[in-house]
Amino acid sequence: MNAISLFSGAGGMDIGFERAGVSILWANEFNSDAVETYRANHPHTYVEHADIREAKKDLYKYSSKDIQLVFGGPPCQGFSVAGKMDPTDERSTMIWEFFDVVEMVSPQFFVMENVKALGELARWKQVRNKIFDRAKELGYYCFSRILNAADFGVPQKRERVFFIGVRSSNINIENAFDSIIESKKKPRLTLRDCLLSVGVAGTPENPLSCTAKISLATNPVIRKSPYAGMLFNGMGRPLDFEGQANTLPASMGGNKTPIVDERLLHDPSAENWVEKYHESLVNNSLNQEVSVPSFLRRLTIKEAAAIQTFPPDYIFLGGKSSIYRQIGNAVPCNLAQCVAETVIELESQIK
Repeated sequence: MNAISLFSGAGGMDIGFERAGVSILWANEFNSDAVETYRANHPHTYVEHADIREAKKDLYKYSSKDIQLVFGGPPCQGFSVAGKMDPTDERSTMIWEFFDVVEMVSPQFFVMENVKALGELARWKQVRNKIFDRAKELGYYCFSRILNAADFGVPQKRERVFFIGVRSSNINIENAFDSIIESKKKPRLTLRDCLLSVGVAGTPENPLSCTAKISLATNPVIRKSPYAGMLFNGMGRPLDFEGQANTLPASMGGNKTPIVDERLLHDPSAENWVEKYHESLVNNSLNQEVSVPSFLRRLTIKEAAAIQTFPPDYIFLGGKSSIYRQIGNAVPCNLAQCVAETVIELESQIK
């Protein structure tokens, strides 16, 4: 398949689609650092650095004969429960720019990714219906599925909605999609295995990249799990090495960067300081002043990229905050690959 990539960011979704065999002829991204990152890793793809409202004018030269797939993840902040959920947020209107490109190019398939909230909350039902109506107007059968990245070889519990559009079909496309994507599921990876594969923090292979101080919350918010709530100042929560990370935020780089227990990472038999501290808070049994131990640190850029399943040699350009943002905004590569492989198999069934 030849494809056009929209809202490409640092290229996480594109890596997955390329691994599946998709050839990306044209990509578009507005953020300058993300564009440079994309160009450094995708030298064979033309990248238009511009607002999609201007960049799409370049796409009239393409047709369904040239392009079989349009994919991308329009900005999601207006729909996210982590944001203001503002229906008038200008970024939310980018989903309609996505469909303008689909109308111009008329590919056989489109894949549009966004936050889980857009796919399930009653608040956004009208928007979902408008998406389905717009796709139908353009001649596509469109359906949505919410997928958890942790089920597809990603050590992260990141749930996202995918809107899949198919131009005509002689099969039950939804059942076919469900059957294929189910076959792509993999045993869940643990954070410990992921992080240990990166290398020791503080070495040239895995530099310490976040210097935000870790301090205990004056008024901690306690939840049942020690890995939830707010035990530390800021929104950076400790990571559970035996499970998967919660969704990595684009706001990493400061005190919203997740916390790693370096001692426990390398020695599973070591005392779990976070769990012990959480237990003392729950039982109200703190009998002395407690300070954060030196073996607690912030997640590095290399580790964040590994959790998003970027290749180890992927090049990120820009300042540290920008790089963390590029990583946090990305679609995990392994999840994208499974979606792309499913679309390609659908194409073969339709033929």
